[in-house]
Amino acid sequence: MGSKNKLKRFRENETFGNVLQPTREEAVAGDFALKGKWNSDFFKNDNPIVLELGCGKGEYSVGLAARYPENNFLGIDIKGARFWRGAKTAVEQGLHNVGFLRTQIELLEHFFEEGEVAEIWITFPDPQIKYKRTKHRLTNSEFLQRYKKILGPNGVVNLKTDSEFMHGYTLGLLHGEGHEVIYANHNVYRNEGSPEVVTAIQTFYEQQYLEQNKAITYIKFKIK
Repeated sequence: MGSKNKLKRFRENETFGNVLQPTREEAVAGDFALKGKWNSDFFKNDNPIVLELGCGKGEYSVGLAARYPENNFLGIDIKGARFWRGAKTAVEQGLHNVGFLRTQIELLEHFFEEGEVAEIWITFPDPQIKYKRTKHRLTNSEFLQRYKKILGPNGVVNLKTDSEFMHGYTLGLLHGEGHEVIYANHNVYRNEGSPEVVTAIQTFYEQQYLEQNKAITYIKFKIK
């Protein structure tokens, strides 16, 4: 993407009421006004809040919001030029139950109170295969504990990925640490009984993976 196009998207993001782009300093200083007030001040309702971490173009967040109007969705990514597409689509479709937050995932605790989030989706994350990149995997022990702090008592995490490595790593870690695996499937489009929420929405890249006959895997779990 050209730099001019990026700048145009950054400027347009600033005009969208569904996009929030706080600075790292605001977050770390504890000055983020919506922490603990997402329902009352942003979504203007009491519906459950669902996060998509590393939302990319925002296709999944927008797709979920359209299918499940009884929930609020928030796509989170550090790259605003990517989720510009999702934010614009949500505006064009009049979807008021989806927003986008530009920040780093390791700062989640600065944006949400304990128990403020009902559910988390992690869709097609970078598997960070090299051992020295373990700390960056979004399902490592440290990240799981971050998620636990902001999830409610019945909160769940969903991992959808085309990476057999990420699927196996996560399953092994969940079992090893005693977390509750609610559902696991190593090929959601081949095996009967896959949850509709997993197969009904496909991102652009997911469609490409399927054309290449890559298996799409899924895990739903609770953090103990």
